[in-house]
Parts: sequence; structure tokens; C-alpha cells
Amino acid sequence: MNATQETLAAPVALPRWKRWKQLAGNRPWLGSCVAAVLAWAATVWSANGQGAGDLLAAALAFSAFTVLVSLGQMLVISVGPGNADLSIPSTIALSGAAAMIVMNGSNAMLVPGLLAATAVGMGVGLFNFGLIRLLRIPPIIATLAASLIVMSVAINFGRGLKVKPPALFSDLMAMRIAGVPLVAMVAVVVTVLIALMLERTVLGRSIAAVGQNRRAAQLAGLRVERTRLLAYVICAGLAGFTGALIAGFSGGNSLDQGAEYLLMTIAVVVIGGTAVAGGRPSVPGIWGAAMFMFLLVALLNAVGAGPGLRTLLTGVIIIAVIVLASARPKR
Repeated sequence: MNATQETLAAPVALPRWKRWKQLAGNRPWLGSCVAAVLAWAATVWSANGQGAGDLLAAALAFSAFTVLVSLGQMLVISVGPGNADLSIPSTIALSGAAAMIVMNGSNAMLVPGLLAATAVGMGVGLFNFGLIRLLRIPPIIATLAASLIVMSVAINFGRGLKVKPPALFSDLMAMRIAGVPLVAMVAVVVTVLIALMLERTVLGRSIAAVGQNRRAAQLAGLRVERTRLLAYVICAGLAGFTGALIAGFSGGNSLDQGAEYLLMTIAVVVIGGTAVAGGRPSVPGIWGAAMFMFLLVALLNAVGAGPGLRTLLTGVIIIAVIVLASARPKR
């Protein structure tokens, strides 16, 4: 081989910025994780290095709830453009009330209460998909309308009363093992299960295929509508399970306990690297984006931003990141 052939055969060295760009393109979750680390470091710096461990523990605890509901939203968004579940806040409210009423303050009813909350959520998911499939209503409109119905049921079912959780449930929600909140460990387990489902099961591969090209998936013999149905049911089931956990964590159910999770879940899913057009879920990015959103608010609090300015800056940053994330080139 002569010198010219050796030169042609040698790999072309890319500039450093192009290598970083290529790395980010292959790992869309990387940006959200880096942003979370930077937000944590800035918050600790603004507090003169104090409370770093407590801040991280609080971020893990509160982000766990966001992660659980966002994992379900990720599955729904991944089945194709136009799919999103806007009934999550109402599902959380209804499921939280159902869990507390079933538990009725009894430690022995803890597991039945959690199962009841999850079952209520899955029922909402079936109802949502029924509106979408049978009545041919666009998913966003269907789930938004369903949220009003579900919230009405929650108001009548719970009658606005706050039922306290069993003492054991409250203790478990506040428990830390080696400094790590137990609720965060639960969220990690669910995250691993969702990741395995997406990578190792027919359903997971079907979600990616349907999201990438629904027509091609149908021609390939995949059960497209069944895949979409399961995505909505799993999403609502996770919201129901989270509603029970939030009720146990906050000392009882309330109608507004899921209000912050409407646009938050969509923002976390997109910031975390999941393709808005569908077909490319990003499980690790859910944790990075959820931690970033919590730490961002903590940073604004640490620098003394007022409630109005804090809300404004948070909204602007969410919009900016979503716009940038939506502009990512497709692989």
C-alpha cells in the first residue's frame, strides 16, 4: 500500500466541536443530564457550598413523582405525532382519592389501596383511547375532554374531603435508605422496567415502529391500535400509581395535587430527548430533565427571585429548551 492509499484508508479526524455534536446526536438524553448537574452546581455555589447533599436528596424525592408520570407520557408521545395525554392531573387527583378511601387509614390496606389507584388510572386510559378510537377524536382533544370528566368524578367521589394516609404509608414515603429517598428507588425500579420493556419486548419495539412510521408498521403486520391502546393504559396506570404516592407523601389526597404535572410531563419528555414526532423514546433523559426542572426552581429560589419572576423565568426556559430540542436533526 503506497502513501496515498494509506492516507485514504486512515480515518478522518473530526474537529472537537463536531465530535461533541455527534455524541449529543447519538445520545439525546445527554443534554438534560448535563443541565441538571450544572443547575445543581450553581445552586450549591449560590448557597456557599452548604446543603449539597440535602439538595440532591430533595431533588431525587420530588423528581421521582415527575419521572413516574413522565415515563407514561413518553410512551404516549412515542407512538406518533399528535399523541399526548392531557388527563394526567385529573387521573392523579381521582386515583389519590381512591387510594386514600380504600386504605382508610389502615396499614393493612396499603397494597389494596395502591392497586386500586393503579386500576383507576388504567380505567381512565381505556376511556381515553375509547374516545380516540371509537369516536375518532384527536388525542389531545379527547384527553383534555376526558380530564374534565375525570375531575368531575373525583370531586363527587372524594367530596372534597382530605383523607389521611396510613401511618406506615407516610413513614415509607419519608424513608431514606443510605441517604436516598425510598420513593426515588421505586421510581428507579419502574424506570428500569420501562427501559427493559422498550428494549426487550415486542410491545417496546412496536411502540418505536408505530411512532416512526404508522403505515409501514401496519403493513408489516404490527397491531398498531393495540400498541397505542397499551401506551395510553400504561401512561394512565403510572399516573394513578403516582397519585397514590403523592397522597401518601403530602399527608392526604387533594384535587389539585396533580395540577403541576400537565405541561411539566410534556416538557420533561421533550427536554429529555424523546422525539416529538414519535418513534424515539429516551428513558435516561427523563431523569435528567426532571432533576433539571426541580433544580432550576431551587436555583431561582436561592438567588432570591420573587414568585412572579421565578414563574416567568421558568416558563421562558422551558419554552426555549423545548424549541431547541424540537429542532434536533433526525438521525
